This record gives sequence, structure tokens and C-alpha cells, in this order.
Amino acid sequence: MTPSESKPQVLIIAAEASSAIYAQRLLEYWQKENKIFHAFGVGSKDMERLGFEIVGRSEKMSVVGFQEVIKHYSEIKEVFNQILDLTKKRRPKFALLLDYPGFNLRLAAKLKALGIPVVYYISPQVWAWKTSRVYQIKKNVDKMLVLFPFEVEFYRKYEVNSEFVGHPLLDELNPAHFDKKEIQKNRHRYGIDAQDHLIGLMPGSRWSEINHHLQTQLRTAELIHKRNPTIKFALLVAPTFSVDEIKNILPDLKIPLILIKEDPMSMVSLCDEVLCASGTATLLVGLMEKPMVIMYRMNSLTAWLAKKFVKHTSFFGMINLVLGKAVVPEYFQEQASPEKLSEALEIFIQDSEKRESTIEELKSVKSLLGDQGATQRVAKILEEYF
Repeated sequence: MTPSESKPQVLIIAAEASSAIYAQRLLEYWQKENKIFHAFGVGSKDMERLGFEIVGRSEKMSVVGFQEVIKHYSEIKEVFNQILDLTKKRRPKFALLLDYPGFNLRLAAKLKALGIPVVYYISPQVWAWKTSRVYQIKKNVDKMLVLFPFEVEFYRKYEVNSEFVGHPLLDELNPAHFDKKEIQKNRHRYGIDAQDHLIGLMPGSRWSEINHHLQTQLRTAELIHKRNPTIKFALLVAPTFSVDEIKNILPDLKIPLILIKEDPMSMVSLCDEVLCASGTATLLVGLMEKPMVIMYRMNSLTAWLAKKFVKHTSFFGMINLVLGKAVVPEYFQEQASPEKLSEALEIFIQDSEKRESTIEELKSVKSLLGDQGATQRVAKILEEYF
């Protein structure tokens, strides 16, 4: 038995970019508290730097859509089997599963059969689509830790053991992100003056999203620039990519484009508006009080399946879902054209009243997500399993 295997074992599955950040914060907290443990499973390079044992890399496993999953099925299945083999050998104290329902709900059933306690942190969006999954959750998950208050009532209705911990994104907020002098100092580092108008482009954190969104977002920027030549654009590079990886796939551009890679909130703080792929990023942008236009495109089969199964909500943008209304415009599939996206963004540029009213509505999202300290609350709940 190796020294790491002699410590209490913890299985963590954090295959999404945002999930990996939340798992990373938990590892950092445990280390700060001098917790003795060894964690293994699916995670990011940043988690690995903290001593996390990588079985599957979130940078490779974060795929979305039916065809994309089929394409990567063999390597995902291999990781799944390796996780099970290690779990049988090491008997972890518990498994912490974050989002990624196609993989994690199947894994939860296997773990339950092995007698491993299963805690699910970041609920699948069963309240929006594939609601039947709630019965799998009730059967195989010992505790569901939810980020949104409305999820508590949903799970209570199905008698699932759940607890509201608040949203860990709140812990990423920093007063410097809202300090105008600090923002301008950071903008100046990238050649963005106080009077410059900067639109951020956020095409996503998965390669499939880059493939479906980047060209559309760049074309949108070109249309805006053609009508507003003084506007500047920044491509905000997700944590899952390097600047060089993105730079290598950029076409010849007709716009002034700055590539930025910092922590996501610092990047968003530099922008006046954002063109954002749907997902957790929309919540992040909303917390930063930046007007945005949400878009999402996918292959036609996955889009057809999404339209078929998503029946319980009027919105797909997380920020609109949380606020319960269309505070910012969202465009899906063929509606997410450069023409429509550019027109929607230009409303925020030209209509100061619309811009300010949107900012005011976005400010209310903080109060809907609980208090800061989600990571500490999760750690406290997990204590009973160590």
C-alpha cells in the first residue's frame, strides 16, 4: 500500500470546467484545514497540482451533445471502468459527484451497489428536462447538495434528501472586480482606454462549443465593428484552453481582437457587454452585472433532442432561469445568427436606459443565490462521511 492509499480515500468526479473549479476550491479548503485524505477521480490540471490523482481529465471528458458523446464514448467508458476498479480496491469513504449526469448517474448506481455513500454536488437540471432522472437520484444518491433555492422545493416534492448550500460562484467575487480604478488599470494593461467600449466574446469551455460558437461570435463582432468602428473586442479564453490553442484556430480577422486568459471574473470585469455561450458562464456574467446576449448552437440531432425533452422551462440561459424572466436576450440554434446577435448587442450599446435597467435587474441575482461560503458548507456536510 502506497502512502497516499493509506489515507482516507475520496472519489470526486468533476468533469465540467465549472465543476472542476468548485472541486478545486474544496480541495484547497481541506488542505488549509490540514485534512488528511487522498482524492482521486475525474478532475482538472489545477486539481492535479493540489495532489488530486487524475483518472480522467475534465479537459478531455467535458463533451456535450449526442454525437459528441458517441465520438468519445470509448475513452469515457474506459475512465468509467477504471473508476469502478479503483473504487472496489480502495473503498473510498464517499463519492462526490458534480453535475455530468449521463456519467454520474450511472456511476451512482454502481457505487450504491458497492455500499459507497454518494453525495451529489451541483444537481443535474432535472427540473428542466429528463425529469424521470429524479427517480434514479432518489434511489442511488444519499444526499443532494443544491445551488439554487428553487431546487430545494423540487426535490422535496420527490422526497429526495437535499440541502441548499448556496452557489460557490459567490465565493469567487472580489471587491476589486467592481472597483472602477482597478478595472481601468487592468484594462490599460491590454491597451483598452477608459473611453473604449469593449465587448467580450465567451464561446465556451468545451471544444464542441468552440467549434459551434467561435465563428458565429467572430462574425457577430465583425458586423458590429463594421457599423461601430471604434468598438474593441476581447476573446475570453476559458480555463480549459491555452491562449495558443485558441490562437492557432483563429481565422484572418477584420476586427481588433484581444485574447485574454485570467480568472474568469477578472476577465469579465474588463468588458462592457458580453456575447456568452449558455451555461454557468451566464450566471458568472450576471453576477458581474454585465449586460449580455446569450447564444447556443449544436449539431442538428442534439438540438432536436433538446427541443423534444426540455419542456418545463421557458428559458435556457441560466441567468434568466434564476431570475425567472428574460432579463437578457437568448438565441438558440438557427436563431443565433450573427445578424440577430449583433443587433441585440447593439441595443445595449446605443440604448443607455436599456443598458442601465438590465444592470439593475442583474444586481438582484446575488440575493437569490444564498450567502458566500458554499465550499465551507459542503465541507461541513461531508464531515459525517469521513
